[in-house]
Amino acid sequence: MPARLLVRKKMKLGEKITSFVKPPHPKGLSLLGDYVRLEPLSSDKHGKQLFEAYMEPGGAGNWDYLPYGPFDTKQVYYEWLHIIQSEPDPCFFAIIRVSDQRAVGVASYLRINPEDGTIEVGHINFSPSLQKTTEATEAMFLMMNWAFEAGYRRYEWKCNALNIKSRKAAQRLGLSYEGVFRQATISKGRNRDTAWFAAIDKEWPGLKARFERYLSSKDLKNGGVPEVSLTSVNKPFLYKEDNYELSQPKIF
Repeated sequence: MPARLLVRKKMKLGEKITSFVKPPHPKGLSLLGDYVRLEPLSSDKHGKQLFEAYMEPGGAGNWDYLPYGPFDTKQVYYEWLHIIQSEPDPCFFAIIRVSDQRAVGVASYLRINPEDGTIEVGHINFSPSLQKTTEATEAMFLMMNWAFEAGYRRYEWKCNALNIKSRKAAQRLGLSYEGVFRQATISKGRNRDTAWFAAIDKEWPGLKARFERYLSSKDLKNGGVPEVSLTSVNKPFLYKEDNYELSQPKIF
């Protein structure tokens, strides 16, 4: 009896990557825009201004969804800054407002993976005076732009699923919703479900053009509000929109 020939079913495989070059690590990087400058975080240089900025009215809630803080004294905050400023991952930056040269917030790159070309933005902590401003938008644009121009293929944003403001902010910046990881971590003794968002390099040219158009708007430069919101112009680039699942805590 003749032996049976085993025919292997052809499997579907991902796109072949042929021209990828490992991008650099962002440590030591400085980024300059029209409204803000991002520079490596320093407890000595930025600590005093940052602590004062977070003490502004409305700043108490800044720490609700962060895994650390609030800090009761300047000294405790300085000590924490001194520890994290030297870490390669997360890689923290101070956000300096150009108009008055004051440090008004921080953000970081983290889960930095040059081998696969993936990088995340996180630990975003904008003082009340930075929130919902052109400076805040430009800071996020500068970080996204550097990552993609440096050669990263994927730019991620993750947040507590209960943090609706952060989920909306991610989509405003053109990052697509990718789901919720249930019971991902324990933060400050509480369960954290984590919502995932990302943009990829193929989407960046279109997103970049819209960012640049938005940030160069005459209305914006004159202190007004552009006729078209950044949310609406970036919406067509979303691979998937957030349905805000698990945005309310479940009680069992």
